[in-house]
Amino acid sequence: MKAYYRVMLGKKSAFAAECFAGGFIGADFDIAQDLSKQLPEEWRAFNKQFVPVYLAGHPGKSKVTAGLACGALWTIAKGINAGDIVLCPDGQGSYRVGEVLGGYYYSAGSTLPHRRKVRWLDILIARAAMSETLRNSTGSIGTVSNVSVHRPEIETFLNTTQQPLAIISADPTIEDPAAFAMEQHLEAFLVLNWDQTEFAKTLSIFEEDGEKVGQQYETDAGPIDILAISKDKKRLLVVELKRGRASDVVVGQVLRYMGYVKEEIAEPDQIVEGAIIALDDDKKLRWALAAVPNVSFYRYEIRFKLVKA
Repeated sequence: MKAYYRVMLGKKSAFAAECFAGGFIGADFDIAQDLSKQLPEEWRAFNKQFVPVYLAGHPGKSKVTAGLACGALWTIAKGINAGDIVLCPDGQGSYRVGEVLGGYYYSAGSTLPHRRKVRWLDILIARAAMSETLRNSTGSIGTVSNVSVHRPEIETFLNTTQQPLAIISADPTIEDPAAFAMEQHLEAFLVLNWDQTEFAKTLSIFEEDGEKVGQQYETDAGPIDILAISKDKKRLLVVELKRGRASDVVVGQVLRYMGYVKEEIAEPDQIVEGAIIALDDDKKLRWALAAVPNVSFYRYEIRFKLVKA
């Protein structure tokens, strides 16, 4: 089954017109070498090799930024398959749609030299016509993001057959899939309103060059919903969001992410903590949290009100 990706064509779509005219998507990240024979089947192996290369060329950058950059480069070069669909901002409030035609190739000395051939379709999707959740996903931080979860809506724009959308969740830590579906924009809302939360008193979402790179950070242990850092730079916080009721399984998930951050990202003098945010909990979750004092639980509330005009 084809997948759907949002791909940025340069910062603020600076190279969109060139990509549309040339029939390609691409990336740079200052890694000036042909990757044709260096693209393993999994991004983790690629990152292990190229994160040090990236950091050598960008000594002022963090390991978080390096991981994001290399992960995005691998996705464009290898992760996206021929036949997949890309949505690329044109810099004027709309998204150009294209079908990826072939494999990776390197265009030395060119703009965005790590490339894939694309057949651009005669379809332009106005950002204003998208649902709020699709706008949030396509507007996320980073060069590339998988937006396949929005397949039914995207396919309505492409005039293809729309499959019924069932309210299901394959995540075993979610016990209320209906609530999950209704609150699917929780993460975007939390990031947007971070300054209004209790966290903001001492913590900020991890940033690099003014961008919140701490949202949906890919790791060997899985994607971290939010990675925050204290204002004194002494603590890192792993935030896991659970839409609906969270089970005790999520504790192990958070500890796994914390272990990765401690080993791969944190400096020797930094403390790593965890936070779980969910609509509700149960006794099993409370018992599990009682044994791990460095992981906290927060309950969120949703209020909906109609005001007659």
